[in-house]
Formats: sequence, structure tokens, C-alpha cells
Amino acid sequence: MTTNLPHYLNEELSFEERAGDLVSRLTLEEKISQMQYESPAIERLEIPSYNWWSEALHGVARAGVATVFPQAIGIAATFDERLVQKMADLISTEGRAKYHEYQRKGDHDIFKGLTFWSPTINIFRDPRWGRGQETYGEDPCLTSRLCVSFIRGIQGNHSKYLKAAACAKHFAAYSGPEDGRHSFNAEVSQKDLWETYLPAFEAAVCEAGVEGVMGAYNRLNGEPCCGSRTLLVEILRDEWGFKGYTTSDCWAIKDFHEAHRVTQNIEESSALALKNGCDLNCGCAFASLVKAYRAGLVTEQQIDGAVYRLMLTRMRLGMFDKAEHVPYASIPYEKNDCEEHREFSEQTAEKSLVLLRNRNGILPLDRERLRSIAVIGPNADSRTALLGNYFGTPSESVTVLEGIRRSVGPETRIYYAEGCHLYQNSMIHLSWKNDRLAEAVSAAERADVAIVCLGLDASLEGEEGDTSNEFSSGDRQNLKLPGNQETLLEAVRATVTPVVVVLMSGSALAVSWADEHADAILQAWYPGSQGGRAVASLLFGDFSPAGRLPVTFYRSDDDLPDFKDYSMENRTYRFFHGTPLYPFGYGLSYTTFSYEQPVVEKEISVGSDAEVTSWVRNTGTRESDEVVQVYLRDLKASVRVPRYQLVGFQRIHLKPGEKAQVKFIISARQMALIDNSGNCILEPGEFRVFVGGSQPDERSAELLGEAVPSAVFTATGSPLKMRR
Repeated sequence: MTTNLPHYLNEELSFEERAGDLVSRLTLEEKISQMQYESPAIERLEIPSYNWWSEALHGVARAGVATVFPQAIGIAATFDERLVQKMADLISTEGRAKYHEYQRKGDHDIFKGLTFWSPTINIFRDPRWGRGQETYGEDPCLTSRLCVSFIRGIQGNHSKYLKAAACAKHFAAYSGPEDGRHSFNAEVSQKDLWETYLPAFEAAVCEAGVEGVMGAYNRLNGEPCCGSRTLLVEILRDEWGFKGYTTSDCWAIKDFHEAHRVTQNIEESSALALKNGCDLNCGCAFASLVKAYRAGLVTEQQIDGAVYRLMLTRMRLGMFDKAEHVPYASIPYEKNDCEEHREFSEQTAEKSLVLLRNRNGILPLDRERLRSIAVIGPNADSRTALLGNYFGTPSESVTVLEGIRRSVGPETRIYYAEGCHLYQNSMIHLSWKNDRLAEAVSAAERADVAIVCLGLDASLEGEEGDTSNEFSSGDRQNLKLPGNQETLLEAVRATVTPVVVVLMSGSALAVSWADEHADAILQAWYPGSQGGRAVASLLFGDFSPAGRLPVTFYRSDDDLPDFKDYSMENRTYRFFHGTPLYPFGYGLSYTTFSYEQPVVEKEISVGSDAEVTSWVRNTGTRESDEVVQVYLRDLKASVRVPRYQLVGFQRIHLKPGEKAQVKFIISARQMALIDNSGNCILEPGEFRVFVGGSQPDERSAELLGEAVPSAVFTATGSPLKMRR
């Protein structure tokens, strides 16, 4: 019988009833204690302590051993929604396994909960931003589709309980510069806001049902995001109907008075945040809500609303129910970092790799014919370069050097040379500049092929305040290869040995010299703990690459607007005026594909969806994945619109000679434009739809040797205002 239980412990009642009952039993001070990320136990009510701050960007992070998948930007390069959902499901499985094991040991520490502050779904508008590696790239459609898949994988599909609670961050218009994030005001037009910066958050809330939303550090058009009535009340709750909890970014609320200067003291800052929709404080500011209440700055009703939403989330996670009644509580600890998950991490890494250049078909390499291989560069044997930021502890890390060694027989000689430091002039303080260059050249001269591993790691790009970061508070000063890496590449290229460049980074690099002189270039991102296996498998042709760039690779940072300018003009493939080095959506394969002209109804009514079909054939000799991409261009818009924009994609697999039909629905909402006032309007007129293996720009056509087929259709009728 459960009738004698207090309502909040009665599992026969709804979570809403139980959360309301629990809040009613708390004192004011107890309520406020539960609004802080380190929520203490309330023993008289059997409420255990709980730390809300956990991370799961590409694996359970900062909580010990876990499977480490490729960094988020690499995940974006897969263009694979099903893969992302499965990966997130495995992450959530490990999160549950670790959480319950820690609970059994009485360990309620930070990073060991079930409220994962992931994914990061800000638009990667500028490649200099150090945290861009955490995102799904520069495109609203790609970011939206992948974040929905990630959230669904994390949160599970149980009718009653959450497997874990995802949290979409950072709301909104947060993408650098890092060194000014505590005081910066992002000035964003209503058009750019609704056209570029908000769509992924809307998808996270309205489509995926994300449980949490985190505010950003910066101000948006004058309002601090963690205390923005516009964002947290008018848009998030009133317009989108969000029912979950909101949290500040860490120590962001004290920025209101210390950096943004919109309040006078910590009590006013906490009151502003609470009244404008912030439920939870990562930091220490909300401890001042007791004084704020006594000063009449907030009401107990406002406090109750926040605590109710927080308790509702904890209840949906099963934290107040018997473990045997919560299906996810039975996940054994042995599922954490298991062989199955590590294998999937390797498969995910394989799908994330983007082949940028392959002159004369040098790749794949024939391991049977190679007598010697030189593996050169500061990232060749770097475990750090496998991980990116926000990572767990891998039980095994396979670098590119190790992956190559494991992929060839004992008769193949491997020459290894660091070649140069990642960014300094020498490896040893007392040495001459380029103290490892001669060794690298010697290795290359003795090899049949040189694999040169260059790029960045989390010491060069990341988050402000990260102690490992060396430059610009986490941001990059330019897009060049750092230090003496290009000197190393030039020296190796000067030998007669063929050169394959492997780039490891979380963002775009301006590698024009390599593009002109290297025999092949592979973008490997930060590929996770099994990344070296994946890279080696690609180099030796164990699979055909199909990853696509989720960001534009520019020729120089001279092509970019001012970093602090949040206008989308001349940013990303949708608005860039120049010619990129490698375009968004681009990537090579070991086989070839042909596309028929897409078929679409010539005329539809305004407000109707459009069905697009096309046929794709593998015309080469290798079986392979192919990423089919659909772009839409509004030919008769009344305001500035993207040159064209991604509206759909599918990752398919075809054997040589195999042909498949692909179908896409272009929704009426995708045909609509955002006007200069931020309204969503579907205008009648002509549209061109493109279906192919890349975006329909001239540079992609130049690199791939063919243009993307297209068709035109017309929407007839009167302009229609739509939900934005």
C-alpha cells in the first residue's frame, strides 16, 4: 500500500503532483539550496544531495573511464542522424551505469549525475572560435537534425522515465570571442537571430523535447542571456512551450554586475535571473536569493516555480522512485567502456573522416607493396589530439602512429619523427629552431610514403579559462598551421617521397600550400580514443571515406569579417562572397557517384510541402557510403536570403553499380524566409532545388568535376505568415 506515503514518494501519482507536493514541504532556505548546482541533501525529506553539473559532449566526460567518441565537430562530419542517435544512446547507457555505481558507493560528486549539459548547438559562425569544436558546424539545418538525434539518444524513449536529461546550450548567439564572453554584447538583427541563431534551439525544444536549456555568458541585444526575458520567457516558454528546467552557465550570473554592469550587486543579479526565467545557478550567486527575497526583489512564488521544475526533472530521472521500478537503473557497470562501445567509437570515427585531396588516386595505400612508411608530425603520436575538449578518460588510446603500426606487417619498416613542436620553435628549450626537422627529412627520404600529421589540439583551441589553453583565451588568432608545421611540411615535400597530410583539429585550417603540393589531405578532426585505427583503415582502403565538411575551409582569415561582428553577412557558405578552399558539404570518396536530375512537382500551392526524388548510382569500383545533400534557393525573395541552404540529407550505402532512389520532403517552413523584422513569411515564387553529393557552388564543382543537378518549382498563391 502506498496511501501512507507522502505524495512526493507515491509512485502511483503523476510526477507533476509529486513535484508540487515536495516543493510545498520545503522551507524557503531549503528551496533556494536546491536551485544551486551543488544541491545539498535534505535528510528530513529523504532528498539526497545532487550535483547537476555533468558533461557528455562526445562521451561521459570528466568522471573517469568512459568511451570517448569523436569530438562533436567530427560527429557533424558524418552527416548521419541514425549514427548520432545510437552514439548518444550508448553515452547515456554509460552515464546510467556510472551513476548507479557511484550512488552505491555514496559518491555524489560533480560530473557524476544524469543531467548532461550537452549538446552544444551554437552556430559555428567563425572558425577562430575555440569552442566551435563542440558544435555541429555552421549550418542551422545540419545542427538541428543532429541535435534532435543526440537529444533523443540521451533521453531515451521510455513513456515515463528519462534515461538521462540532455541540455541544449548556450542560449543564444554565443560563438566567441572567448576573452570577452563575460562582458560582450552580441548585437544581432531579428532576421539573423531567427534565420540562423535560433533554429537549432527551436528544434531541440519543440521536436526533441530537450529537458534542459543553458543560457549563454554574453548579452544578446543588451540583455544578459542568463537573465533575458526575451529569450527565457517570451521565446523559450511562451512561444515554444518549453516545460523543462533552465540553468545559467557557470558563474554567469555574477557577470551581470561585475562585467555586464546591468545590476548593482549579487542580490539584484540573482533576482534578475530568477524573474526572467533562470531556474538553476551553476555558480554561487543564487545563495543570495535569501537576501533578495527579504529585500522584496523576488517572491516565493517565483522561487517555487523554479524548484518545481528542477524537482520534476529529478523525478523524471527516477531519483525518488525505487530502483527496481526504473528500467534504466538495472544497466550494469560492465556496460561502461565495453568492447562494443569502443568498436562503435571506431566506426563513428571512420564515418567522420573527410578526404579533401587525393591526387592521382594515391589513396588508398597498398599495404602489401609498402616496404617503409614515415609517420611524421606533432600529432602523429599525440593522445591529446585524439580527444578535443570535454572528454572522458579512455582506457585505450590509439594514435595515428599506433594505428598504422597495427595495420601493416612486421616486414614494413615504420620511421617515426615528431618533426616539430605543435606550436613552439623547438622541441627542447636549449635547442636550435627546427631541432627535429633534419630527423623528419631523414625519415621521409627512407620511406615509400610519408604520413605527415599536423594541426591543432585542445591546448590551442578551446574554452576561456581552460588551464591547458595557450593562446587568445581559447580562440585562434588566425587560420594558419601554428608554429613551424608548414616549414616541416615543405621540407618533407622537398624529398621525392609522396606526402599524405593528416589534419587533426576542431576547426577549419587555411592549408593552401598543402592543397597545392601534398598528394593527399585527410581531415581527421579530434577522432576519439580509437581515432588512430580509423585513420589507418582509411589510408589502407579498408573502407571508402564519405565524411563531409560541416564548416567552410577558408583560404585565409583575411576572408572573414571582424570576429565580434555577429551579422551573418559574408559568413558561412550561406552568405560567403568569396571562393573557399574547401566548401561546406565537400568530401571525396574512393568511388564515384552519378545523380539524375531531381524530380519535383512543377507547381505547388503556397503552404504545401514539396516532395523531391532523385536516383543515385555508384559508378565506381568500390562499395561506399554517400552523403546525399539537398539545397534550396529562393529565386524571387523580397529580402536578402541565403545563396542556397541545406534542407535535407541522407547517408546511404551503395555497392558498385548499385542504384538507389532517394526521397526528401521540403516543408513549407523550409521554403519560408525571415523578413527584416524577424517574421516568417512564405512568399509565392520560384525555387530551385539541388540534389547531389555536395553543395551547388562553383568550387565544389571544380573539385569534384561536375555540377549538382537541379530542378525548379513554383509556389503559387498569396504570401503566408508562418510560425517562425
